[in-house]
Amino acid sequence: MRYLDQAAIEHIAIGAAFLGTGGGGDPYIGKLMALSAIEKNGPVKLYSVDEVADEDFFIPAAMMGAPSVLIEKFPRGDEFVKVFQKLAQYLGKDKIAGTYPMEAGGVNSMIPIVVAAQLGLPLIDCDGMGRAFPELQMVTFHLDGISATPMAITDEKGNIGIFETIDNKWTERIARSATVEMGASSLVSLYPTTGAQIKQSGVHHIITLSEQIGEIIASKDQEVNDKLESLLTLVKGYELFQGKIVDVIRETKGGFNLGKMVLEGIDTYKADQMKVHFQNENLIAEKNEQVIAMTPDLICLVDFETLQPVTTESLKYGKRVRVIGLPAHKKWRTAKGIETAGPRYFGYDYEYTPIEEMVKKEEAEHV
Repeated sequence: MRYLDQAAIEHIAIGAAFLGTGGGGDPYIGKLMALSAIEKNGPVKLYSVDEVADEDFFIPAAMMGAPSVLIEKFPRGDEFVKVFQKLAQYLGKDKIAGTYPMEAGGVNSMIPIVVAAQLGLPLIDCDGMGRAFPELQMVTFHLDGISATPMAITDEKGNIGIFETIDNKWTERIARSATVEMGASSLVSLYPTTGAQIKQSGVHHIITLSEQIGEIIASKDQEVNDKLESLLTLVKGYELFQGKIVDVIRETKGGFNLGKMVLEGIDTYKADQMKVHFQNENLIAEKNEQVIAMTPDLICLVDFETLQPVTTESLKYGKRVRVIGLPAHKKWRTAKGIETAGPRYFGYDYEYTPIEEMVKKEEAEHV
């Protein structure tokens, strides 16, 4: 067990936004919420998964919807605790042992810190994705047959409700419709889990990994190329491209940020072009019309000079970025993982190929 102070939260926000693959919310907004919560209530305890008792009960909390909406529709502040307490009350649980993030992301990794600080609960060092995904059934708990419901949902106006659904895909469909009516964003608590289920189905140590990533990116002691090398070593990743954004097609539709961006190569990539398709998160990267990375592997955009993560809502013409790819958690590389969040689920007619194989193939072609 250790405590998360201001420096830790700032680093976690950066690292989680990197792992959020363009989604999961703006790290600046998330950081402000979490810092405000610990300033009022004191630092938050972080427990490793190994310190959790099998019989203890945990509830995550998260934002659902289009991340771009947060730019204009800022949370009121009490929604996170209200939705958490609503689900606990419905479940008849007098004692909730802690909370944890559902996904990595600049906002969705911070919301559980707010809940933990306000309720005096510990935060558990795990999540349900190891990255961010756009739909509620796209979590490792679903892959192991754990139900998303009972689930609580609320908005900043005070509307609040409970869903019980026949399966997790129906949870996504019904909650998405409610989220659209709530203004394209909502706050949810779902996948109530025991300590034993967290140990079996969660992605462990994701908060610590986010903090380590954030420390590298925020470091003032290294040149950008040295920081990049340290980052790629930590996440076992690859630099796929360096480029300038020359076109962005983006819309908010059905509770998602949808679109694609076009990058024109710079420096050693000057003769190349890349397209990145996204649905909240970056899903497919094509270099010179050839796919070089695909979901469920991670496609992360960072600022060319600072390596700060670039979210899909902050894309703009002329911005210079690096595209980094890294392998997904092993649970996503199973048959059910690929069926749930692979390219064909999102409408791309590609057979999933691990990023390391595609990078190796491209390198062989350019020898």
